[in-house]
Amino acid sequence: MPLSEEYPPFRLGESRFNQSTFYGRLRHFLNVIDPRTLFVSESELNASVRMLEQFKNGTLPPGVTDAQLWKSQKIKQAIIHPDTGEKIFMPFRMSGYIPFGTPVVVGLLLPNQTLLSTVFWQWLNQSHNACVNYSNRNASQPTSGSKFFQGYLGAVTSAVSIAVGLSVLVQKAERFSPATRLLVQRFIPFPAVASANVCNVVLMRYSELKEGISVLDDQGKVVGTSQVAARHAILETAITRVVLPMPILVLPPIVMTFLERLPLLQRRPRLVLPVHSLVCLAAFSLALPLAISLFPQQSQIHVSQLEPEIAAATDCEVVTYNKGL
Repeated sequence: MPLSEEYPPFRLGESRFNQSTFYGRLRHFLNVIDPRTLFVSESELNASVRMLEQFKNGTLPPGVTDAQLWKSQKIKQAIIHPDTGEKIFMPFRMSGYIPFGTPVVVGLLLPNQTLLSTVFWQWLNQSHNACVNYSNRNASQPTSGSKFFQGYLGAVTSAVSIAVGLSVLVQKAERFSPATRLLVQRFIPFPAVASANVCNVVLMRYSELKEGISVLDDQGKVVGTSQVAARHAILETAITRVVLPMPILVLPPIVMTFLERLPLLQRRPRLVLPVHSLVCLAAFSLALPLAISLFPQQSQIHVSQLEPEIAAATDCEVVTYNKGL
């Protein structure tokens, strides 16, 4: 993190970027997924945690700058789970999502897939997603392990079923030429992954639809639980989960269709896989921060849209709710 940037006064546990704008959220999440934090040493992590404790206790030594405090908080938040206080396994950190997830994306988009390879890559992708979701879950309240397993099982089942079903349909489509069939097959992973992501969200958070989620007034106090707010929160999360794989699984097949026609790649077919991997990495790096920045973590909704009992419990015109990831 360059120390030449201008830093606002340090605020413990908060983002240094404005979360009410898309650009502010984009900068925040670019900070969150920064892969450089994967290379932080144990001594640097301990020093960062110690500095934040000193700030909290009012025992910070003189000369410590806001830039140093923001850097320490970035390092701690990237590695330490905020609720459990334990280190998150490197492949399942948000900063490791792109570097460790890109090989899976490359596998999903490999041409000429067999049914067995299709099942394997879809299973591996959903398993990786499940591990990332679980490792970065909200652990402030105990959550049933069966709920996570239910979401995982539903995601794997829907992803594999759709991918295999579409693959079989494409193979049996007599109207398609071999070149067209190969091109169409390259786009099969997107509907499979997008559908699985939505299925995972609905299964994992179905109880919220029945019980509602907490809504807060402008003072941060809970004024009630709302099923309407829950529907909004789950819809926003589902949209994010559909948008995320779109550039990752749609752009590379389009780009590679053109690149594979280049004389260089036709003369040296061994370069196709490395080039394909770089294209997937670029698409993943672009898609992740854009998708998770679409909606603020704390979304707002007018009281008039909510249940009458919530409108009666507050004088605020607008209340907030936590969207979730």
